[in-house]
Amino acid sequence: MGTEQTIAQPETATRGQTAAIAGRRFRVRDHYVVGREKVREFARAVQNLHGAHQNESDARALGHDNVVAPPTFVSVIGTACTRALLDTVLTDYDLSQVLQTDQVFELHRPILAGDRISTEIRIESLRQFSDNDFIQVKFVMTNQRGEVAQVGSTTIVARRGAEVDPNLVDAVESVFMHDRPSGLAANDPLVELSPGAPSVTPPVTAPESLRVHTLPDFEKLTAGQALPAGSARVTRGDLANYAGVAGDPNPIHFSDRAAQLVGLPTVVAHGLLTMGLAADYLSTWLGDPTAIAKFSVRFAGFVPVSADAATTVEFQGKIKSLDPATRTGVISLSGTSLGRKLFGRAVAEVRFS
Repeated sequence: MGTEQTIAQPETATRGQTAAIAGRRFRVRDHYVVGREKVREFARAVQNLHGAHQNESDARALGHDNVVAPPTFVSVIGTACTRALLDTVLTDYDLSQVLQTDQVFELHRPILAGDRISTEIRIESLRQFSDNDFIQVKFVMTNQRGEVAQVGSTTIVARRGAEVDPNLVDAVESVFMHDRPSGLAANDPLVELSPGAPSVTPPVTAPESLRVHTLPDFEKLTAGQALPAGSARVTRGDLANYAGVAGDPNPIHFSDRAAQLVGLPTVVAHGLLTMGLAADYLSTWLGDPTAIAKFSVRFAGFVPVSADAATTVEFQGKIKSLDPATRTGVISLSGTSLGRKLFGRAVAEVRFS
């Protein structure tokens, strides 16, 4: 995916385009098998430090039979699916002109190493504002038992028929990562579903079998209470590692020339990497990464990373509300780097033990 930034939100829609694209649904032809080492690699890439992402013993302490994927792990699957969608369905858009503005993860069940994930893609809406098309896409991911594990929603912004700077094309071709096998079939990766085909429906509430083991004493929490501040350090090596692990080949995350050609001061961190760091900040406070039920972010800024020094990302959080009946809460999060605000909005819904 492209870089993430704030763009004025659309106010009008082009009905013809919306009718042609919005509402279409696709099944990813191939499935994705969650590998134990892939979980560990991704956890290291987003600095998610809970032991349940690395060791079976820590996962069993939380009630799970195998290592647990980090909260934003399905971005690996979502990135591959989005590229397949752009390659086969949304072909009017150039990949270099695609930005991501919003990301939501709904975590209905933990994803564990060994799970076999099938994905349904839905184009929820297409709206047009000025020269930009705002496309909202939803990914519904089910496990081998037919249970909805996670639902991801993303809003991408693309320019239709935009003229691409030839210097940018040359820079991209010169430094672009070689495509690795994405886990999707090389030919016809998507199967379009008919309008009348049954749709996968996410559950309204968490399954009764899902238990969490959180550290905060729910009885002592109050609305308005601040979470302890946290921070993470990001280097160029971290960006290169995340690009490979997550399958995001955009060179603005590792090439100064490519970054400068699109108006950035230097290489910048992936928005989803920043979101993954925020997930670890929240998981550390909770003590159980599976306690995160929903995590949504609107990207507002970027993290510049120089070639010879790490960049610090700082996080803060506050309890917005608590529900004693369900022992759940809503947490607002903020992230900054070099004085720059990273999120226009970042909210998590969490469960407490």
